[in-house]
Amino acid sequence: MLSSYQEIAIIVAFTRLSLSRQFLVASFPILIAGMLVIGSWVGQTIERGVVNRTGGVTSLYVDSFVAPHLQQLLGTDVLDEAHRTALDALLAETPLGQRIVAFKIWNRTGRILYSTDAAIIGRSFPIGEGLAQALAGNVHSEISDLSQGENEFENRKWTHLIETYCPVHADKLGTIIAVAEFYQTTDELNREVLAAQLQSWLVVAVTMLVMYLLIVGLVRRGSQTIDVQRRQLNDKVTELSALAGQNAQLHVNVRRAAARTTALNERFLRRISTDLHDGPGQDLSFALMRFEAIADICCNCPSPGDGGHSPRDNFREAHTALRSALTDLRSISLGLQLPEIDRLRSNDIAARAVRDFEEKTGAKVTLTTASAQTEASWSVKITLYRLIQESLANGYRHGGGCDQRVDVAIVDGRLILKVSDSGVGFDPRKTNTKEHLGLEGMRERVEILGGSFQLQTAPGQGTVIRVSLPVQLPRTQDE
Repeated sequence: MLSSYQEIAIIVAFTRLSLSRQFLVASFPILIAGMLVIGSWVGQTIERGVVNRTGGVTSLYVDSFVAPHLQQLLGTDVLDEAHRTALDALLAETPLGQRIVAFKIWNRTGRILYSTDAAIIGRSFPIGEGLAQALAGNVHSEISDLSQGENEFENRKWTHLIETYCPVHADKLGTIIAVAEFYQTTDELNREVLAAQLQSWLVVAVTMLVMYLLIVGLVRRGSQTIDVQRRQLNDKVTELSALAGQNAQLHVNVRRAAARTTALNERFLRRISTDLHDGPGQDLSFALMRFEAIADICCNCPSPGDGGHSPRDNFREAHTALRSALTDLRSISLGLQLPEIDRLRSNDIAARAVRDFEEKTGAKVTLTTASAQTEASWSVKITLYRLIQESLANGYRHGGGCDQRVDVAIVDGRLILKVSDSGVGFDPRKTNTKEHLGLEGMRERVEILGGSFQLQTAPGQGTVIRVSLPVQLPRTQDE
């Protein structure tokens, strides 16, 4: 018996063969088994035919040569010596009798009236199937294994014999007066069966071989085509795998570049804010101080006689314009500059953005955060703050700041942000207009970092913004 490892090794070796060789290996045993089955079937068919033919010939022999010597059994169950001698001569002198190795005459009760084995003459035996068939008027012929009690003489020399039961009829009456039983050797039968089997095997082998070669040729041709296509497919798969790897690397590079761009953009805005504050802001502050110093002197200047603005009025209007410009400049500078969020977690950043919005507008925002221990990338922190800042500003400006809510959580390594309000809402088909450019900017911020941005709104039904961002991004040199 093969072990499991040997069986696995055989299966693996078989699967590594080409399809044509697999067909050769698998179909050859089937071909041999088919030849053996066909040969056996032919042999059995011929065997039945020979046995039946033997029964027919024996029946004619009985009617022609044996029946005349048994007519006295019509009135008695005993054969006289003259008829026994005549039967002995028939078995010795006729060609069929020379092929018969044993011969018996049965009466209708199962008693042997004559036999080549004198020891069983007069003995009675159970009526078997063959004898019963003959007593019913049929010729019965079969290959016997000589296992019955009546075969004590025969089974000393043979293992199998052709056993034939033939009914013996009374002349002119047609009644069955006895049964003749013949035993013949199977030598001739075996020769005929073997010859027929060899011929059938030869015919089957030649036919199968021709078909086999044709099928093998077709299978081999198909196998070669499949092998070529498989090699081409493997080459394509290898190329696609390489391209997929390159694409994955490019995707990582793009996300890294996007994160770096976000960081650089915030630094650029911070620099602009600083430059506005330290440059034009300081100049406007100095000019306002100097303007206030000379305003007191010029306020006493006489008014023109033509009814125009007095110098005091002109100075007051200019002073108001300068102070308004300085206030706007400081507000713009403050809005451009991002708070220090480097060391803050996502929950703290959301709270800082909400607090800054509330201080600026005086509105009230409901904040809900789920505790998160994962540290987000700096680009994600920047995007989180800007999204909350822009979403709340849009909701306050366009929706009246009605029931504004901010929900922040981290689920399965992703930052989930939801900003909603119960304002008037709007038609999302108009999000590409200048009025809603902030939405497109938020969408671009999210998607450039590999996140998803969803907007749900309708006139009179409020607005909901849902954002999903990866918590961690490929690190850049600036982080």
